[in-house]
Amino acid sequence: MSSIDDNLNIKLDNIQKELILTNLDEDGKLSCLKAFKVARLIGKKPNEMSAITKSLGIKITNCELGVFGKIKFKDPNIEVYNRLKQNYMGHKQLECKVLWDEAQNSTLRTVGSTVKNSDIEVTHCQLGCFRERKGHKDASKS
Repeated sequence: MSSIDDNLNIKLDNIQKELILTNLDEDGKLSCLKAFKVARLIGKKPNEMSAITKSLGIKITNCELGVFGKIKFKDPNIEVYNRLKQNYMGHKQLECKVLWDEAQNSTLRTVGSTVKNSDIEVTHCQLGCFRERKGHKDASKS
């Protein structure tokens, strides 16, 4: 058991570990979407997934909001951007959960494309991967 497991009381049985391993991509990483699925399958909270995967030497990849990974995004959606800007009083930093909730009004890919290609910063990853992201490019040409 690693110190991460001990510190966060994350203990996995062999079935839980197997469920994680069978959901890895061809590069041996766990995608953002699959991390949510696996959390449900193994009976853990999504915000524990970063620590769980780190303890197993696995990286989470392909953030659906474009913070990290190799997902290809489309152009930003100005309507989604304006709705986010208006609903959150111009805040440039929005929590991951807020953006996922916004995706119910369109799609996760549309929200991700808008965030990836704008000045909006994603904070507080629901999987525990980050609280704040530093160094996001300012591409607010909208």
